[in-house]
Amino acid sequence: MQQLPEDFITLIREHYGESDAEALCCALLNTEPEVSVRLNRRKIKLNEALHPLLDLDKVDGVNAVEWCDDAFYLSERPPFTFDPLLHVGAYYVQEASSMYVAKLMKDYGPDIQCSALDLCAAPGGKSTLLAGLLPEGSLLISNEPMPKRAHILAENMQKWTRMPLGEYPVECMVTNNYPADFGAFSDCFDVVVTDVPCSGEGMFRKDEQAVAEWSMDNVMMCVERQRGILQDIWHTLRDGGLLIYSTCTFNRHEDEENAQWICSYLGGELLEQRHFLPGRDRGEGFYCAAIRKTKGVETTDTFFDSGEFSAHKASVIRKAQRTLRLMPQVFVCEGPLIDLSYDQALSYLRREAIRVDAPKGPVTLSYMGLPLGPGKGVGNRINNLYPDAWRIRTSYTKKWSLGETEN
Repeated sequence: MQQLPEDFITLIREHYGESDAEALCCALLNTEPEVSVRLNRRKIKLNEALHPLLDLDKVDGVNAVEWCDDAFYLSERPPFTFDPLLHVGAYYVQEASSMYVAKLMKDYGPDIQCSALDLCAAPGGKSTLLAGLLPEGSLLISNEPMPKRAHILAENMQKWTRMPLGEYPVECMVTNNYPADFGAFSDCFDVVVTDVPCSGEGMFRKDEQAVAEWSMDNVMMCVERQRGILQDIWHTLRDGGLLIYSTCTFNRHEDEENAQWICSYLGGELLEQRHFLPGRDRGEGFYCAAIRKTKGVETTDTFFDSGEFSAHKASVIRKAQRTLRLMPQVFVCEGPLIDLSYDQALSYLRREAIRVDAPKGPVTLSYMGLPLGPGKGVGNRINNLYPDAWRIRTSYTKKWSLGETEN
């Protein structure tokens, strides 16, 4: 890795002091990122064979992430591509620090059905986390402004929420819009998550380009862009609602100072904030703050009852359908489940023909009882209808599955 910019080192010393700054810089230059995964509890509960995954913290080389249930560190980065359990949405590979959103939601989020917006959601870590945390009957809109990233987000959300021939308990929509496009959504959301574009200091261990592009000018440009995004979206949060503001940076200009600006300028109460620093914390660089919208609020008990919420949710969905660019569902699971072996599942994920007896007509191919995708039975084989954009494109295989970790 190239050397860190001198201005960055100076800034970190100013913000954290000599000891923490030295530990952080040493970690960025000399250590590798942690690898962590988060299980999809709703899917694992459907299949008794997957229940041992919930005990992964008892397995050698795997440790629980203390601030997020069902999340674990792995001792090394395995070949996730070749695990069908990843493709059925049984787990998600996510950086541990960013999972702190789970604790903020548990401590400050609503415990009844609600509406939530994840504004800058690709590739889907926080959205899949929210989908698993929100109470049943809630609505989650996951948005990504950049079209290519929006397709990745849609893929990950569909894999996470696709259930065996049934409905996911949280209604999820994926959109491709800029923050300013949410002008019609005043007082619509009980929770808004804004993982805003930033100077990317938390990516220094993973991306040398992030180091090369860093400058103080870029930091201050990011501060202004972040404040513009927050001004564009603040009206969508209901009075008493929860804003989770986050970045993958270390500097306080984009982090603590912006959180204070939100409270002072937009009208909020800072409930909690936390910085994650490599060399001090087990995870990548990350900052998050929980802020309650207080402008015009006399009480924080502002959530709808169940009857009112049904009408509110329907109204928000109609607004989204009228004014936002919705990412389409790539396919719908229909027909009987046809369960595949490990090797058959990999063949299916490569869009190869599957030779297995099946009834004629639409079928859903599955792995360990969880849907992989659609097919069409034609006798002694199944035509492969897996989306081409999602397929595994390498012919190389290194067999591995998280479901075999305990062996």
